[in-house]
Amino acid sequence: MSNKQVTLSTKKYMPDPNYRKEAWCKDAEHAYQGYITDPDGFWARISHELEWFQPWETVKEWQYPFARWFINGKTNVSYNCLDRHIAGHRRNKVAIFWQGDDGSTRSLTYWQLLREVERFANGLKSLGVGKGDTVCIYMPNVPEQIIAMLACARIGAVHSVVFAGFGSDALHARITGAGAKVVITADASIRRGKTIPLKPILEEALINATSVDHVVVLRTQTPKISLLSDFERDFYELMEESDKNCAPESMDAEDPLFILYTSGTTGQPKGIVHTTGGYMVGTYYTSKYVLDIKDSDVYWCTADPGWITGHSYIVYGPLLMGATIFITEGTPDYPDAGIWWKYIEKFGISIMYTAPTAIRMFMRFGEEYPNRYDLSSLRLLGSVGEPLNPEAFEWFYHTIGKGKLPIVDTWWQTETGMHMITTMIGEPMKPGFAGKPIPGILIDIVDKEGKPVPPGISGQLIIKEPWPSMVRMVHQNEERYRLYWSGPENSFTASDLAVRDEEGYVMILGRSDDLIIVSGHNIGTAEVESALVAHKAVAEAAVVGIPDEMKGNRILAFVLLREGFIETPKLKQDLLYHVRITLGPIAVPSEIRVVDSLPKTRSGKIMRRVLRATELGEDPGDLSTIEE
Repeated sequence: MSNKQVTLSTKKYMPDPNYRKEAWCKDAEHAYQGYITDPDGFWARISHELEWFQPWETVKEWQYPFARWFINGKTNVSYNCLDRHIAGHRRNKVAIFWQGDDGSTRSLTYWQLLREVERFANGLKSLGVGKGDTVCIYMPNVPEQIIAMLACARIGAVHSVVFAGFGSDALHARITGAGAKVVITADASIRRGKTIPLKPILEEALINATSVDHVVVLRTQTPKISLLSDFERDFYELMEESDKNCAPESMDAEDPLFILYTSGTTGQPKGIVHTTGGYMVGTYYTSKYVLDIKDSDVYWCTADPGWITGHSYIVYGPLLMGATIFITEGTPDYPDAGIWWKYIEKFGISIMYTAPTAIRMFMRFGEEYPNRYDLSSLRLLGSVGEPLNPEAFEWFYHTIGKGKLPIVDTWWQTETGMHMITTMIGEPMKPGFAGKPIPGILIDIVDKEGKPVPPGISGQLIIKEPWPSMVRMVHQNEERYRLYWSGPENSFTASDLAVRDEEGYVMILGRSDDLIIVSGHNIGTAEVESALVAHKAVAEAAVVGIPDEMKGNRILAFVLLREGFIETPKLKQDLLYHVRITLGPIAVPSEIRVVDSLPKTRSGKIMRRVLRATELGEDPGDLSTIEE
């Protein structure tokens, strides 16, 4: 990591003062000082806005690098997402609006959602699933995916959701890594009007997955696919055979809620473990005070529940707030580039939380499509997944927000579980800057010696104090967990480079490790390289991320061929297809280059930064350790 002077823009937009007056957080600076004065008291006050079956005794215990939050508190996240609301005025409020790719719609009130969750929870129990067992969920973005997640939380089962775009090898690694007892899937997903079979991918992934006792299948196709009666069960038939009442399991605050696998830099994906109490408090807090969700809102996060954004800000945080959420399995440009704006008009969506990749795609189509629709229901815009570049900010602010709406550009990670840095509602917005650390979070930017860098100088972003929704463990890999807390003075290393200005606003510059963010998805270089090397023609492979105007980054692969193989267009297509069926379409390189050698250190480590710098025409930096 090198520390560079970064030229920072001073441009800012001042929001209408009424936004601050009406926001849940009316004075971010005052709230931040309250946190600094009494950190535990700050989090205690937030926790008391939720319901506990048994009150916690101590806010936190911190024994580096392990934290426990809300000690001895007993609660249930499903109860707080559902039962807590139906006891009051939200009983018949819509919890979920769903829009299918084919134009069909569905809605579920909080009462109806609770009934579905309870029956499916009992169905899981009938399959032998109990507290502490792991359930893998491999489904498209449909209400049943949320029902399955909440049902697991209700009975104390640990869910591990896998994005439905992953291929069989990636799915197999996640099923076996988590030791899933049951896998929940759908027969197919629908994308751009096309049916994409999921069950055949799962069937291949289940080979040698000895932990799996049962598969539950949501059958949407006609005629219905046949099931292996002893091993496979229909999603709704399982529910119909189950009792309608299921009391929530009393969960200790530190009991695991879910495992979510994120791409690793050493080949195997990492199973990030989040626990019940702290994650619940963190996602509730940020859904309320960052996203400013109100009872009157229709809220849309455009992510997929297969990623942490979907966990935290489609499912748990908004439902803890009693929000009406909108979800869709459709894509942003099908059947045309106006479909998302049509949804906003149709459902009266007031908060839109999306990715810079989508914003840049819409920029390419211009203002024609959004201008066809009435977007006046919108009151807040949000960005997530990667840095929001200034040009995308400007388009989002002026074209969609009409030069009036606040934009909360959020920085956080799978490991943090919740927002960490943003511009809170009512604060001045600066294009290109995420903002300041939110109340409750203490960060710094340091050089390679661990010393804080001055404004305008880039450095490594670190988090200096624990927070409630922090990762508790990497599943079956304590050594990897400890690496997260290997920063200066035992801080959390975020593996992101950043710079801040004189006012403390933080700009995220990108990853400092071997992860590539493509269209908001974290892709591990090692996973793609492993898939390439698994092909009989490839001896070695190296993968780098190259900036892309639309996707943020694209994947460029360099390969050395084995003896007896020669470079042909057909071989390159075979390699791309091999990655596609192994990891899924999101991990397919945009280009494969056949080379005679790769830059390596004397110890044999591939120097990806040299490949990337050469490709971009940049200075590759220190080459003293290169072999040749």
